[in-house]
Amino acid sequence: MSHLGLVYFIFTVGVEVEKNVIRRKGAKALAFAAGCMVPSFTIGSLSGIFIHRRLQEATNEAAFITFLGFTLSVNSFSVLARVLAEQKLVGSDIGRLALSSAMLSDICAWILLAFSIGLAQSEGDLLSSLWTVLSGMTLLLFSFAVLKPGVLWVQRRTPEGEDLDEIYACVLLVGVMVWAFVADALGTHAIFGAFVFGLSVPNGPLGEALIEKVEDFVAGILMPLFFVISGLRTDVYSIKDPGSAGLLIIVVLAGAASKVASGAFLAATYKMPLHEGMSLGILMNTKGLVDVIILNIGRSKMILGNQSFTILVVMSVVVTTLVSPLLKAVVRPSKRLVFYKRRTIWWPNTDSELRLLTCVHVPRQVPGLIALLDIAHPTKRSPIFVYALHLIELTGRTSAILLNTAPADASPSGNQHAHSHGRIQAQSDHIFHAFESYDQYAGGVSIQFLTAISPYATMHEDVISAAEDRHAALILLPFHKHHTVDGGMRPNHPACRAINQSVLSAAPCSVGILVDRGLGSHRATRRITLLFFGGPDDREALALASRMAGHPAIDVTVLRFVHAARAHSQSGSPKTERVVTVAGGGEGLEDRRGVRGEFQERWGGGMEYEERVVSNAEETVAVIRGVDGIQDMYVVGGDTGRSRLPQRG
Repeated sequence: MSHLGLVYFIFTVGVEVEKNVIRRKGAKALAFAAGCMVPSFTIGSLSGIFIHRRLQEATNEAAFITFLGFTLSVNSFSVLARVLAEQKLVGSDIGRLALSSAMLSDICAWILLAFSIGLAQSEGDLLSSLWTVLSGMTLLLFSFAVLKPGVLWVQRRTPEGEDLDEIYACVLLVGVMVWAFVADALGTHAIFGAFVFGLSVPNGPLGEALIEKVEDFVAGILMPLFFVISGLRTDVYSIKDPGSAGLLIIVVLAGAASKVASGAFLAATYKMPLHEGMSLGILMNTKGLVDVIILNIGRSKMILGNQSFTILVVMSVVVTTLVSPLLKAVVRPSKRLVFYKRRTIWWPNTDSELRLLTCVHVPRQVPGLIALLDIAHPTKRSPIFVYALHLIELTGRTSAILLNTAPADASPSGNQHAHSHGRIQAQSDHIFHAFESYDQYAGGVSIQFLTAISPYATMHEDVISAAEDRHAALILLPFHKHHTVDGGMRPNHPACRAINQSVLSAAPCSVGILVDRGLGSHRATRRITLLFFGGPDDREALALASRMAGHPAIDVTVLRFVHAARAHSQSGSPKTERVVTVAGGGEGLEDRRGVRGEFQERWGGGMEYEERVVSNAEETVAVIRGVDGIQDMYVVGGDTGRSRLPQRG
């Protein structure tokens, strides 16, 4: 039962492999994959000669030598992807290069595994081992030539948005077992056939449907049985020779260190920073479930004895555990420590470039954000640089990580991969193309598309770090509720509100939250009201409204609220006045004429100004309700500071 679960688990791993990740880095990924594999494989193979003789295990020597070198050089790209996500490196150059290199090394590892199994089963006959490898390559080529077109035919027969037909699902899932049987009969291993079958299934709606059919049963019932068996096989009391065990531990650590040294050397060759090369070397030491599976195969094929199996399993856990802390020590976020001056919209030079970070969870939030960007009136004289950040939840599967490394480095000027690979990738493509279309017709706007993949609990860290790295002056967040057809507001994911609150409390710049009630709908002229109470937040809101006032199709009204006691203290101040000018106020600016004069000098007019004298919050709400219904948008500061009005009574 555990082996049945293992076969289908490896099938899902093959489905989730994204072949385009390898092609994106090309020669550099190949160089780092080979540079990290060759030294560790050499150390393991040469040391295996002496270790096998000292252990005196009844296993095939040639197979043990090859298998030990292969074990030291292999890594797990699925675990590596999660480490990159936890360290916020998925969208970085290091992360993409590490994923590409890991996939290439995994491909080489499967070939070496087939060769080792062939040596073990042929008792050292080199020709038989080569025949095993050639048989496995033949199965791979046959799968891509015959099986993959058939799978694509099934995908075309399944209309988009509809469930996969049960007959097709049964045939494909039974085909996994057939391919596993064929691979085992050819002399490799059953999981090699399952992996090849998975590679032939496109990682799209069809692949997701097949994974959903087996994922819960395999991950929840069958795979735990495999872990139980692995734990029972790992017997520390089987270590009889401490000297040989210590030598094997030293060899494993030396193989891990050789990857770090190779990464540093290749970084110097490609003129990369030293810490990036060392980081890649550390990441290439990431082991995981695949490593445990391979060690179990080695034991079941009599390549490893109980003693060597136990030591290698323990060292695999130790090395993987050390990856994250070592990576934190090497990758120092020095860029985030750089202080940048422009953290607010309020800036002496109103014509300088405004940098915005817009955050998007789902495509329905895009029209409102784009409408808000257009209302902000970007021009060539006063441009806006927009960083569009797509926020994706990191789940248990790695497909979201691997698929979305493509748009992470995409920009409107680049070529986006046209194929859709599942729901998450389709959403990312839709968001990208929406911003790209806006960038093409709007003047004074430059847009760069970014992707952040992390758990909701730490997603605010991605937003904050992106704002720091890009020196953003304003972070635009969608409200945690969305507008419904019946006019109500329905909550999005429960974690969205916590993300917004965390960003508000820790952001290095101004933060705006868009409550969208249909702002994306087209109107010839928009009426916008700024509710001004005073304080630094309202001054930021006024700075944004001043940009909107320059738009020819925007009518902006500043509605300033003055407390009755303060109004009476200023002699000759009318209760309500209306002038066509720019006005405002803030902390330390109590003279209303001085306030108006400052902003008229700053922006030169363009907004209507109204003033209301109120005594408490109830009167304030009544004034706002009096103008509600005739406005398209309100701009409100988050904290009214010292100008807060008291409650009645």
